[in-house]
Amino acid sequence: MQILDGKALAQKIEKNVASEVVKLKENSGRTPGLAVILVGQDPASQAYVSMKKKACDRVGFYSVSHEMPEDISQDAIENTIMMMNQNPNIDGILVQLPLPPQIDTTKILELVDPAKDVDGFHPYNVGRLVTNLDGFVPCTPLGVMKLLEEYNIDVKGKNCCVVGASNIVGKPMANLLLNADATVEICHIFTDDLKKHTLQADIILVGVGVINLIKEDMIKEGAVVIDIGINRAKNGKLVGDVDFEHVAPRCSYITPVPGGVGPMTIAMLLSNTLKAAKINAGKNT
Repeated sequence: MQILDGKALAQKIEKNVASEVVKLKENSGRTPGLAVILVGQDPASQAYVSMKKKACDRVGFYSVSHEMPEDISQDAIENTIMMMNQNPNIDGILVQLPLPPQIDTTKILELVDPAKDVDGFHPYNVGRLVTNLDGFVPCTPLGVMKLLEEYNIDVKGKNCCVVGASNIVGKPMANLLLNADATVEICHIFTDDLKKHTLQADIILVGVGVINLIKEDMIKEGAVVIDIGINRAKNGKLVGDVDFEHVAPRCSYITPVPGGVGPMTIAMLLSNTLKAAKINAGKNT
């Protein structure tokens, strides 16, 4: 059993992004810019935004956070996004989810300029992913693919079981695997007998937010297990969706939580923002 070390790979990617930023500044005078919209006081969202801000600082990005109260109006958020769409110094716009119930999340995500949609949630970029065209890909599934690539885990022809069908993780994960010629099965809350599906899988990718959902009797010997879930246990410890202690001995590869997929998500956000900045620099030369 080998641990897939997302933390180490994320540091390597971050170092590469930082050196690319230096080159971009020298060649075009452009500093990559990322704007984040954070609504409300959700502790997890605040922690994520803080981590993203620190990562931007480490690689030399310009970053700005628009922190808004929980009772903000739809119009106020829309006006902020339109302002950032027009701002030539902003290459990427990130709307921290979830948004409060009075906000139409779909409308907000559709308002972000697809060329600045570094989270890959705009229908334009979703469509490009589904049809295997270049665009911005959601950061967490993209990070998973980079992690598999780093450890030379080829998904071509493999049976992959994606547990979770969210627009942020499950669906784009399935599309990336399909684009890489894997055989893909998606399971979700209405799937009958999850174990029947996971037992057939060479690679299991799970991200639903249920502690210990995947147990040792649900995977075949030598499977690759990618735990995308992040939950806080009663003792305050961060854990994933996989019963790591009992599942790990049966795996060929497994991601830990924390230190697996999590760091890769932020590394891909930096990578996507750098990509957007390079495109913008090219437009201006």
